[in-house]
Amino acid sequence: MKSKKLSEQIIKTFKSNGFVLSEPDVLLDSEYIIQRSGENFRRLMLTFDNEEGKSMCLRPDLTVASCINFLNNKTNSKIYYSGQAYRRSNKKGSDFINNQLGIEILGSKNQTQDDYKVIKTIINSTKEIKRKNLSIKVGDISLFKRLVKSLEMPERWKLRLIRHFWRPKYFEELLKRLEKNSDIEPVTFDTDKKRFNEMKTIKQDKIVAGRSVSEILKRFEKKIKDPRSFMEGKKVVKLIRSYLQINCKLSQLDKRLLNFSLNNNLSKDIFKNFRSIQNLRKLNKEVQFVTNFGREFEYYTGMVFEISSGKKVIARGGRYDDLLKSLGAPKSLPAVGAAFILNNIY
Repeated sequence: MKSKKLSEQIIKTFKSNGFVLSEPDVLLDSEYIIQRSGENFRRLMLTFDNEEGKSMCLRPDLTVASCINFLNNKTNSKIYYSGQAYRRSNKKGSDFINNQLGIEILGSKNQTQDDYKVIKTIINSTKEIKRKNLSIKVGDISLFKRLVKSLEMPERWKLRLIRHFWRPKYFEELLKRLEKNSDIEPVTFDTDKKRFNEMKTIKQDKIVAGRSVSEILKRFEKKIKDPRSFMEGKKVVKLIRSYLQINCKLSQLDKRLLNFSLNNNLSKDIFKNFRSIQNLRKLNKEVQFVTNFGREFEYYTGMVFEISSGKKVIARGGRYDDLLKSLGAPKSLPAVGAAFILNNIY
């Protein structure tokens, strides 16, 4: 069978690059995922109650399933997997079953080196299965965070924009509100204060939607103490929209970001030290950098990429330095990975 042969060729490349097989569970505790990774997974999951009345789900994402397996079973940190993810989609004609072959470096120790290792391994695999007309698109979520943190605006707005960057529709609503200097309604603000006081009585290390109670309280405290008046919203929104329109060859990125900083009277140092993206120049391929790319999943924190063959996306991945902690690791463990979308290859 052709599909089996292609999978075997990809796996051979994974193994030759030092990745070891991991077999994450198909059935997962759905409430555990929601509590640890946030509500965004609820709409994706296919859930059911088992004989004991416990809510279970088919794994909606193999990266999340692999991370849980890594934490529970102390598996090798440099892994590959082959299997199916099961999730709903709002896109017409989308499959519930997504066949994937992927790699992860969990507890990544060298961001620049490991980001390059993952994307290079995926590209080498495309050669083995003889994919042609390849195009590579990259972005970096961390650059947007750096930009927002550098701007003169209330802390509460910075937190909102960074936290909801992965939700393009709601993010656009936030920009429109910011543009009109339309802040939270007084009733909502009073509700936040009441909830803030209630949460002080809860165990501080309890996890709620992927964050400890103590972390949530810190956010609330900043919001409550933040000044309520801000009249530069239109200027800030114009700047953010300008940033999100940057779309250029990777070789031109330094110049584009420098011009953006100078044109908006920003420090030239805001975007320095993004070596993991610049390091991709070693691929000796034409890479397109898009600032507005890579926002589909909340857990991405840095470099993101997508590889297409013709009009079909055949592989995608990125860096997710906070996911392992949100799933129960005692501290942040940097990680990066990518997967082939086999449905688009066979």
